Amino acid sequence: MTTLIVRLSTIADAKARFVAAGERALAGEVVDAVPSVNFASYDDMHRVLAPSRLAIVKALAGRGALSIREVARRVDRDVQAVHRDITTLINAGVIDRTESGVEFPYDRIHFEFDVSAAA
Repeated sequence: MTTLIVRLSTIADAKARFVAAGERALAGEVVDAVPSVNFASYDDMHRVLAPSRLAIVKALAGRGALSIREVARRVDRDVQAVHRDITTLINAGVIDRTESGVEFPYDRIHFEFDVSAAA
């Protein structure tokens, strides 16, 4: 099963993960790439992965490329609104545009973050 990891992290956190993976690779360790999307804040993540957009991702999960019209039919929404949401998801790196349509090439999403009380 393929999974997209969604994280809340700073640029520094992402850079540290990248450098650590590079160091392991240089040491001869096989490093498997883990598909992920990073957001700087919970608000950014929620803006991109709002419930209506998450419904689009769920409709695409594991189904291959679909036309925008077919996605709109599956989520029972207006084609223009779905098109706008798909554009946002593509720009965020969550879904892909292909010659055959749009796709979410994973079976699921795993959210990896903590929420704590404000200081």
